[in-house]
Amino acid sequence: MGTLWYNGTFFTMNKEGEAAEAVYVENGAIQAIGEKERLEQQYKDHITAKKDVGGAYVYPGFVDSHLHLIGHGERLLRLDLSEVESAAEMKQLLQEKALESKGEEWLFAEGWNENNFSDRKIFHRSELDEIAPGKPMYLSRICRHAALVNSEALKRAGISSATPDPPGGVIVRDLQGEPTGYLLDTATELIKQVIPPVTEEYIRKALTTAVDDLVKVGLVGGHTEDLFYYGGFLRTFKQFRDVIDGKRRKFRAHLLIHHEALAEMEAAGINEREVSPFLELGAVKIFVDGALGGRTALLIDPYTDDPSTSGVAIHPEEELLKLVKLARSKGRPVALHTIGDRALALSLAAIETYPLAAGNGRDRLIHVQVVQDELIEQMKRLPVVLDIQPRFVVSDFPWVMERLGHDRLPHSFAWKSLLERGLHCAGGSDAPIEPVDPLLGIHAAVTRRKAGESHEGYLPEQKLSVFEAVTLFTGGSAYAINKENERGKIAPGFTADFTVLDTNLFTCEPDRIVSAKVVMTVVDDTVMYSSSEDHDAAS
Repeated sequence: MGTLWYNGTFFTMNKEGEAAEAVYVENGAIQAIGEKERLEQQYKDHITAKKDVGGAYVYPGFVDSHLHLIGHGERLLRLDLSEVESAAEMKQLLQEKALESKGEEWLFAEGWNENNFSDRKIFHRSELDEIAPGKPMYLSRICRHAALVNSEALKRAGISSATPDPPGGVIVRDLQGEPTGYLLDTATELIKQVIPPVTEEYIRKALTTAVDDLVKVGLVGGHTEDLFYYGGFLRTFKQFRDVIDGKRRKFRAHLLIHHEALAEMEAAGINEREVSPFLELGAVKIFVDGALGGRTALLIDPYTDDPSTSGVAIHPEEELLKLVKLARSKGRPVALHTIGDRALALSLAAIETYPLAAGNGRDRLIHVQVVQDELIEQMKRLPVVLDIQPRFVVSDFPWVMERLGHDRLPHSFAWKSLLERGLHCAGGSDAPIEPVDPLLGIHAAVTRRKAGESHEGYLPEQKLSVFEAVTLFTGGSAYAINKENERGKIAPGFTADFTVLDTNLFTCEPDRIVSAKVVMTVVDDTVMYSSSEDHDAAS
């Protein structure tokens, strides 16, 4: 009837330093914590299983507060360019992939980032044409707010010099007005419309691959946004229900709903907040701006390294208000993608214009990379949660300083300031944009540099304590979805979701965080990943 977990250090995350030596669980919920002998005596007639964690360190289950599960699976299945450090290497990998591809099927790749190249090269469509003649190509930039395509892809989408920029997007052109093959934000949708739809088998494979990978890095759940991009809400939602079935796979997936998927969801009669103990429908996702990498994040002042632009508003202000109003009419909070300070100002104005009714959860502001003092004060007055991605500091600096200039830096990626001002923050990766491993996010929040680097970190005054960083991925993620009284702590009444590591994150050297090993990932009192079983399978 019940399980006794013991022989470990069980960090409650109720307060810094608090830990227990054993935990007793019934029906997936923690009943008591304390000394092993006392729990054995108290529940001797109820304990039916004992789990020895072998002296490991047990944390409340880590949850990624913002990622794209199917996209992460795609990154694992497709050509991944995220670690490529030169244009020559990228070209070679694309040539090899083109040789593997059959006939005229599309060539896809994920994650290229010109900021990793010494010359910051962005390929021209003519160069891509030479790599894969006659084969349409779609190369998603690391931010997924931009893409490179070749002439064949442009031809299939009917994009020419006469094609106007779509609202919220940019078709980059040369001096003669011809498309270069570089598309920003909603301009990428012009290509996606002519890409053959993926099969349900493909969606299932990508989702299965992603979930199996996440539990290996210690994640018990994730807040994900996928329900619009793979042929519609229903066919994608069906795969979530089948893959995360609560039997073969237990994983707590909280599903954000793209505003364009709302109608299909409601027409199908699927409107429950909790579909199962492992699947929940959450806030309405709305993109307000783009990303700093492609200079489409919407800023109040122009970009320092390109004063001709201040970024891109995905929706006109009136349309953004309508979308927030639509979410309110459905009784739902909103999750607003907002990176630039101008986008944040527009988001807060929309939230204030159409406030969230009591009892309907909390609104979410995703990324919040550039802020101002008055915007912080405005956020403090609203029921909002900030979804931050600490790993962005490691990936985006130092080039982000070129984009923003010196004056904006004190209010950029300012996680410590936001917490000290009383704002609630949750931690995520935005995978596949960043690596999904939560230990990398925790390390980045604590050090603000890559492991092994010797400098004091980018904007070191914004470093978090280890306890603050771990809280982002435990209590912070729970608070974002109004589950702070049942998830994110090891305490009576909370779910028996554990991330078990071989390392005490609170006492180890900071760079040791990234090399900590996942011993077990436990969801609903069930071991969903064990390093010993993984080793046995590998051998």
